[in-house]
Formats: sequence, C-alpha cells, structure tokens
Amino acid sequence: MSSAPKTGDFLGHPKGLFLLFFTEMWERMSYYGMRGIFVLYLSTIATAAAMGWDMAYFGIDPMSAGADEEYQKALNSNALSILGFYAFLVYVTPVLGGWFADNVSGQRKAIITGGVIMALGQFALGTPHAMVPGLELEFMYLGLGLLIIGNGFFKPNISTMVGDLYSEGDKRRDGAFTIFYMGINLGSILGYFVVGSIGEKFDYQYGFLTAGVGMLLGVILQLALANKYLGNIGTVPAAKQGGDNEQGAAKKPLTNEERDRIKVILIMSFFTIIFWAGFEQAAGSMNLFAKYKTDLVFFGWEMPASWLQAVNPIFIILLAPIFASFWIRMGDREPDSPRKFALGMFFLGLGFVSMVGAALQIGDDANTKAHVIWLVMAYVFHTMGELCLSPIGLSMVSKLAPLKYTSLLMGMWFFFSGIGNYAAAEIGKLVGDAGPLSTFGGVAIMAFIAGICLWLMADKLVDWMHGAEGTHDEEQLLEEELELTGEKQ
Repeated sequence: MSSAPKTGDFLGHPKGLFLLFFTEMWERMSYYGMRGIFVLYLSTIATAAAMGWDMAYFGIDPMSAGADEEYQKALNSNALSILGFYAFLVYVTPVLGGWFADNVSGQRKAIITGGVIMALGQFALGTPHAMVPGLELEFMYLGLGLLIIGNGFFKPNISTMVGDLYSEGDKRRDGAFTIFYMGINLGSILGYFVVGSIGEKFDYQYGFLTAGVGMLLGVILQLALANKYLGNIGTVPAAKQGGDNEQGAAKKPLTNEERDRIKVILIMSFFTIIFWAGFEQAAGSMNLFAKYKTDLVFFGWEMPASWLQAVNPIFIILLAPIFASFWIRMGDREPDSPRKFALGMFFLGLGFVSMVGAALQIGDDANTKAHVIWLVMAYVFHTMGELCLSPIGLSMVSKLAPLKYTSLLMGMWFFFSGIGNYAAAEIGKLVGDAGPLSTFGGVAIMAFIAGICLWLMADKLVDWMHGAEGTHDEEQLLEEELELTGEKQ
C-alpha cells in the first residue's frame, strides 16, 4: 500500500494534503478562470467575426426587424452549446485517465502529464487571432481538445491521492476533502478575479494565457515537492498493489460487499447529474443573466459579470470550516452521506427560488434589470448545497471504491458530473425560449424532488456501505500523534 513520508502534521492533517491543496488551487485557477470568461468570449461580435459566425451562419436576415437581438440570442445559444459540449467531455475523460493511472502510470505521472497538456490548451485558446488568420476556429477547438484530454489525466488522480493519505476508517478524511475543496475554491477565486478581470477589461485571450501560466505553476509545485511530502503515494498503479508476485489487486474478484459499495457510488453519482445541471447554470445562463439582465453598475463603475461567480468560492472558503466543524460537533447525530446529499439538493432548490425572484423583478420589461442581491443569494445557497455534496462525494468515493478501481470510479464520479454539465447547457438555452421564470422555477422543483427521493433512500444506501463510514480508532490516532511528536523532537 502507498504511504506518505512521516514529515509531521499541519492543522491535524498530513503535510502532503497541503501540497495537493496548492497544486489543485493553481489548476482550478486555470480551469475556472477560463470557464468564467469562455461564454462571454464566444458571445461577442468580435469573436463571432473571427470564427465566421455571421448572421447568415445562423440563417438570420440582417434587414429583418429585431435582427440584432435575434443575432445576440443565437450567439448566446451557440456559446452555451459549445460550453456544454466541452463541459461534458472534460468530465468524460477522467474515466479513461483514472483507468490509465490505476493500471499503467500511477497517479503522480498522470497529474503531471495532464497539467502540461492543459497548459498547452490554454495557450492555444490564448493565441491571438492576428497570429493565426483563417485558423481561429481550429485553434479554439485545439485548445478545448487539449484541456479535455489533460483534465482526464489530472482530475480523478489528484483527488484519489488525497484519499490515499488516510487509512481506512479515519474520520479525518471528510475534513481533509473539505480542506482540499477550499484549495479548489481559492483557485477559482483567483481565476474569476485575475483571469476574469484581464479577460473582460483588456482582452479575453490574454485571460486564457494567464490561465495557462497558472496551470504551469501547479505542475512546477508538484514536481518540486511531491517526493518530500507524498513519498511513494501515487507512484505505483493501484492495480499492481496489494497482491503476491505478479498478481495484484487486478486479479482479485470483487466481493459482495465491494459490489454493494460500487452500487452506492453509482446511485449517488446519478443524483449528482441533477445537482450539477442546476449548479452549473453559473457558467452559462446565470453568467449571461448577470451580463445582460442584472444591474452591475456601482457609483458609475460597472463590475465585470464574471466576478459574480466568485461569490461561490468566497463563501466556500468562509463556510467550509464552519460546515466541517459542524459535522464533527454533531457527533453521532451527524447525517450520513446520502442525507448530506439530500440537504445539498434542498439548498440548490432554494438558490433557484432566489433566481425566480430575480426573474419576477424584471418581468417582461426588456429595460428593467434585476438587483444583484438576487444572484448573490442564489450563489450563497448553491455554495451551501455544494458543501453538502461535492467534498462529501469525493470522500465517499475514496472510502467505498475497491483498490483496483479507485481512480476509475473517481473518474466515473466526474463522468456523471459531466452529464450534469451538458444538461446544464441544454437547460440554460431554455432561458432564451421559455424565459428565466419558467426555467429557474423548473430547476428549483426538480432539485426539491431529488432531495426528497435521496432522503427516503438513505437508510438502504447506508446499509450497502457496510460500515465504511465508521469511526477512526482513537487509540490508533493517539499512537500516530505520539510517534510523530517523537520524530519532530
């Protein structure tokens, strides 16, 4: 079994956790920074001209009444379609990347490879149009393709390595993923403010180049410090661990207990489709709603629309420690993972109730803009839902997955998220057709129904976990602390 070197703990956790924290932070700065401006970039007239998306491309008569408004709607819909396709595939490839790491490379090499490929993808997106005349569309798709492939290697494997820092039954694991999740959101704050500001105030392609530099910083950090703080974690493919001679974990058949645990992962992953279909409106329909339907002017200065997406990661940072300590303080009354998921759905629904309020404020008046507080409230509720679902889900997969399928099942977790992202784009396009009131209201109802179903299924799902959410042995924790204290002296 892989193990980290005994370099001591920091804040009660192995120091390797914080190396993974900062590596993921730079990667998420790159990803969310790009995501925050991508739809806005694609929906501009300048980008449309470079890509050849004129009115004729969408079958619009330039001389017809309302042609400009129809053209902007077409550009928005086109941007959402491309974002949805990208967001789906970026979560499909982790299945392949997880399998590759489990069976061939190990997690460590996979995340380095993925990081380099993603940096190249950002640089392709950021290549100025003037440098590649006639090839603008090709470079955009090249950049997206590299980001999709690179993410497949990176995403499931760094999350798996977090779980590998802890022994089975260690109650610190949920807290570790919450801390790790703070790194994800610190990175997204940097992305929205740094990449978003550069993109919206200067040039969108400069924003993509900045995102690429952020990704390279994450790779450099991992290369420089991994051996010291992670030891041999992630160096040996999981399928080659735990067996005698040439046989390893890959040769062992699944037990009935392991099959039940896999069922739990797949069922709860299915419910994440509904959550992310609503949550990921942030990059699409809610982003466009912020840009065109929300009053963003303060004392004569217009705030970049992409900044609103930073509300979510800011409140992740503020609320994550509160949620983590709240779960611990509840003791035996702490909800199990399925019920935490259900709470996540309820908070998602409340967020869209707030968006319904925004839609009611603007009504049918094209000149009326919604107050920004509606979107802020929506993002805060969504953040609370995310804290009940996403880090808990990552922890759950690392607890329940059989050794030989750990990264593969982590990849499957992200695959279902990808389906949710694609569904988010399709739902987002309904805002332009059915209107924001019907669309946001429908998502709220869907979230509440999913939460009720999960709550009712919770006891059965916990039975299938076969005690995986047990407590960590306190005596063992004390022995580990004494051993580490002795080493530091």
